[in-house]
Amino acid sequence: MVLTASLFNQLLKHFPRTEFAALVKQTKAERHARGFACWTQFVAMLFCHLADADSLRLICNGLMCCLGKLVHLGISKAPNKSSLGYANLHRPSALFQQLFWKTLERFRSQSMLAPSAKPFRFKNKLLSLDSTTISLCLSLFPWAQFKKNKGGVKAHVLLDHDDYMPRFVQFTGAFHSDVQAAHAVPVQRGSIVVMDRAYIDYELWAKWNTQGIFFVTRLRRDLQIDIVDERTVPRKSNVVQDDLIHLSSRWGLRDYPFPLRRIIVWNEETDELIVLLTNHLGFAASTIATIYRQRWQIEVFFKTLKQNLKIKTFVGTSENALLIQIWTALIALLLLRWLHSLCQRNWSFSNLVSLLRLNLFTYRDLEAWLKDPLAAPPLQRQQLALNLS
Repeated sequence: MVLTASLFNQLLKHFPRTEFAALVKQTKAERHARGFACWTQFVAMLFCHLADADSLRLICNGLMCCLGKLVHLGISKAPNKSSLGYANLHRPSALFQQLFWKTLERFRSQSMLAPSAKPFRFKNKLLSLDSTTISLCLSLFPWAQFKKNKGGVKAHVLLDHDDYMPRFVQFTGAFHSDVQAAHAVPVQRGSIVVMDRAYIDYELWAKWNTQGIFFVTRLRRDLQIDIVDERTVPRKSNVVQDDLIHLSSRWGLRDYPFPLRRIIVWNEETDELIVLLTNHLGFAASTIATIYRQRWQIEVFFKTLKQNLKIKTFVGTSENALLIQIWTALIALLLLRWLHSLCQRNWSFSNLVSLLRLNLFTYRDLEAWLKDPLAAPPLQRQQLALNLS
């Protein structure tokens, strides 16, 4: 007989039940619960993302179709639609938030995520800071009003380029300023933060500069500057100009009295000049330009999250239900990133997600399935009955 469990069961083994129970007790998520455990809620919401189920009915019916295999997932029966909706409405989303960070920390400590191939030699930690807006229907989400006829929630993310997974995540209303959220982002000394022009704030730059944190961003045209020194530009390079500057405006002199570098780079792909601004005075101008080019990885992260997981359609309309669905989406993304790092085939991330969606309850060894996902599952061996009469 087949000795392996389903692929879904093997993924759930990365969430120890004792650790999960401790988080449930810490967040008091099962307070006044009557028979519906948080583990069942977690399995259902993870199934929502991995099976591409975009409603409570599809989640519950999809699990009900696999009734004989649910015991291996740690649940006795599929949840009711009303029970799952009530749990998403009332049980704290902090449970799944802490579960994501706890699991991500364990994956990083055990080197389970494949390191990224960075084109750098420096040892500074490279981080990207950006936000993305999740659009919502205002009639269904009146608490998330953004404009007159539009709703939305903004996700502020600090991405670690060592494994392309977040170091910081914060959710606010879509009207919330990116700069306000940036002041709450914890950054280690010596790190390099890459960001776009939405994060131009003299007080933020001054705080990071005094803390030994470097940043790379694009120069806004309305910033007033004075050129202090013109540095030598290397030949046969896309670097056009490298200057040491000071902010000359009234607010710039008051809030950021530190030297900066303005680097002008020619972008061959778009045939335009890109003006960069940084407080790192030691790196070569070409290195600064390559660092800013790596900011595209956070755009890839947002695109991967929205295209492969259930982020655009939600199974609940309350703020708590929305946060639960987003945090479980990040948990699912962590599992998928781990699977993609183990996959020996040169497959795209979306192809792996599609195949896993079709084989969630296939009884195969996970590593063997990753080596050959298109192979047929092993046949179940039947025991021969001996007639001893």
